[in-house]
Amino acid sequence: QVQLVESGGGSVQSGGSLRLSCAASGRISRIRELNWYRQAPGKERELVASFGSGDTTNYGDSVKGRFTLSVDNAKNTAYLQMNNLTPEDTAVYYCNALVITDQSIGETWHGWGQGTRVTVAQ
Repeated sequence: QVQLVESGGGSVQSGGSLRLSCAASGRISRIRELNWYRQAPGKERELVASFGSGDTTNYGDSVKGRFTLSVDNAKNTAYLQMNNLTPEDTAVYYCNALVITDQSIGETWHGWGQGTRVTVAQ
């Protein structure tokens, strides 16, 4: 079984930075796909950044140029560096991953972390 645990959330002033982590534990060969989502109060869950095929990353328009997603497969951990935060970035941030658990048989696991809250004050 695989678990994803997010950390790094907190409260910051507008213009500040935070780095979120998503640590995968369990039977892991490598992280194949990793997505960061966020959900603000009263809003639908929104895809913020994604890492996938060919080790490419993509970003939502609202975070381009401010957020950076990286994956360290040696540590089974993904990061979301968030700079120049605004109150509109306030949300619970979730990671969602597709993990290869057994490369020899193509076994995978897909799931979500529990979320970490980010609050950005004016």
